Amino acid sequence: MPYFDAASAAPLHPVARQALLASLDEGWADPGRLYREGRRARLLLDAAREAAAEVVGCRADELVFTGSGTGAVHSGIAGALAGRRRTGSHLIVSAVEHSSVLHAAEVHRDGGGSVTEVAVERTGAVRPSGYAEALRPDTALACLQSANHEVGTVQPVAEVAEVCRAAGVPLLVDAAQSLGWGPVEGGWSLLAASAHKWGGPSGVGLLVVRKGVRFAPQGPRDERESGRAAGFENLPAIVAAAASLRAVRAEAAEQAVRLRELTERIRARVPGLVPDVEVVGDPERRLPGIVTFSCLYVDGETVLHELDRAGFSVSSGSSCTSSTLTPSHVLRAMGVLSEGNVRVSLPSGTREEDVERFLSVLPEVVAGVREKLGAPVSPPPAPAEDGTTTLVIDAVGRRCPIPVIELAKAIGTVPVGATIRVLADDEAARLDIPAWCDMRDQEYRGEEPAPQGTAYLIRRTS
Repeated sequence: MPYFDAASAAPLHPVARQALLASLDEGWADPGRLYREGRRARLLLDAAREAAAEVVGCRADELVFTGSGTGAVHSGIAGALAGRRRTGSHLIVSAVEHSSVLHAAEVHRDGGGSVTEVAVERTGAVRPSGYAEALRPDTALACLQSANHEVGTVQPVAEVAEVCRAAGVPLLVDAAQSLGWGPVEGGWSLLAASAHKWGGPSGVGLLVVRKGVRFAPQGPRDERESGRAAGFENLPAIVAAAASLRAVRAEAAEQAVRLRELTERIRARVPGLVPDVEVVGDPERRLPGIVTFSCLYVDGETVLHELDRAGFSVSSGSSCTSSTLTPSHVLRAMGVLSEGNVRVSLPSGTREEDVERFLSVLPEVVAGVREKLGAPVSPPPAPAEDGTTTLVIDAVGRRCPIPVIELAKAIGTVPVGATIRVLADDEAARLDIPAWCDMRDQEYRGEEPAPQGTAYLIRRTS
């Protein structure tokens, strides 16, 4: 069964498996002890740290192992903010950061700090000027992911790091998605990553704090990992994580060429195979293995289930697959279509024939879901022009993509120039109705409060 969700967790690399099994026999003792077994464990831990530091591009004494990538992010943000509390309590993040960063920012805000979210372009990328404008005299820390986990867009880390350096503000980079592909360029100050993203075992994260960065670890102090990650080290997993990081980095150039060709094939062919599709993310500055697209008139959860039944494991940022019933914060920040969102993230070694079979299965899956939901097959013809007609569609209480489907059905019943008011209380409608108008060359005239939910105004122009 083709696994196309490597951005969530990459399959365990063979080198990681081999190192994990070997270190279970050799690395079980306490590396803090002086007897033979402890010394052997310490040698394994030191070797893993040096190997990981070499790949990251930092000093070994700047890198500690944590219990997860999320733990590395939380510890890094809390420690950097505490270390620079005399400067101020202002934190800068991008609007498309991983939830671990945004959750840490929320805790900081609840504790009395201030947070600025830097907006992104429609491709998902920030502008360095956005960080420059957000910087203040009391800015203690800025955060930016190296590449987006949902759409694959690579961020201008080096340029943002230079902006922050000039202002004397440290930059924390969440490199979870990109570290296996190459080093993070630029003068960043802190870095966090997660082993299961590059094919290492789960439960291992990296936190790098450059020398000279003011950092005050939070919580009870521990003698392990420079006091920055409490608890007994999971040495077998750490050894496997470091070994697999070196292995995937050695293979990265070759694998990047293969996966980039395959994802480019998906990006180019899906819009021709499936009508009414928006491919999202930067077409050039993106990770090799991730491609994301959204389909009009589709229930994202049903599409994922149908693809799973067809033998494909993919994920989605659609609100229809979320327990929160709200669109992905990444898609919302980008202002792109959220309904029917599919993220394909290919692991190393993905076969060309599996991608071809996915492309052959996808059109039938989407068409079947649309048929079940009663979606329109093609754009309706335009009646005579009349600017006085107003039609109201009450879609309150109905989730995506039903409000958009009802709009698509109704547009053909009103003349060109007429206005349609769609009443909806689904948060996804705020993204998907304007996106539908853009894809259908209709005029979106904004929104206004309604007794229940929101009224979205659309003028038929063609």
